[in-house]
Amino acid sequence: MMAEQLIDITETAQDYLRDLLGKQDQAEIGVRIFVERPGTPHAECCMAYCPEGEQEESDVRYDYEGFHAWIEGKSVRYLEDAVIDYKKDSMGGQLTFRAPKSRVPDISDDASIEEKINYVLYAEINPNLAAHGGSVQLLELTEDNVAVLEFGGGCQGCSVVDVTLRDGVEKTLQERIPELTGVRDKTDHSVTDNAYYS
Repeated sequence: MMAEQLIDITETAQDYLRDLLGKQDQAEIGVRIFVERPGTPHAECCMAYCPEGEQEESDVRYDYEGFHAWIEGKSVRYLEDAVIDYKKDSMGGQLTFRAPKSRVPDISDDASIEEKINYVLYAEINPNLAAHGGSVQLLELTEDNVAVLEFGGGCQGCSVVDVTLRDGVEKTLQERIPELTGVRDKTDHSVTDNAYYS
C-alpha cells in the first residue's frame, strides 16, 4: 500500500514537516503518527518526532520526499483516508489532521479486546446511559483482561450505578466479549452533583 493511499500529506504540509525535521539535531529523524483512544468519540490523532530506533516493532514506515513517517501498527486502520494539511495564517500557520475513520469503532475479526469493548460501549451501552445523562468509557484493560471503566455524567454519584455496572454493563460486555475476565469501576461515586438517582 502506498503512503498516499493511507495518509494524504499535502504539499504544504510536506514542506512544513521537511523544514521542521531539518532543524532537528539528529540526522535520521522522522515523525510517528498514531491515534489515541481509536474507535471512540474521544479519538485524537497525534504526531511526534521519531528518531531512528525509537519506532515500535509493529510500526509501518512510509517514505515521503525528504522525510519518512512511522505509522503505529494498531492505528493504521483508523488512519485510512486521513489528510494532513498545513495552512499559513497571520500567526504563522497550523497543521491540521483529518482522519474520518479514527472515531469509527472497528470490530473486525482481528480487532483487539480494547477495540471490541469500545465498540460495545459506544454502540450499545452509552446510548442507553445517555437517557439518564450518563456515559461510561474504558480507562484500561489489565493484563488479566479486566476492563476498568469510568462512569461520567449522571452515572457519577448515582446510587444504583453498582446495579448498572453488574447487571447491565458487565453482563453485556461479557456476553459480547468472552475473553473478558471481569469489569471494574474506577469512578468516585461520592461526587453526587449531577447524579440521576441519589
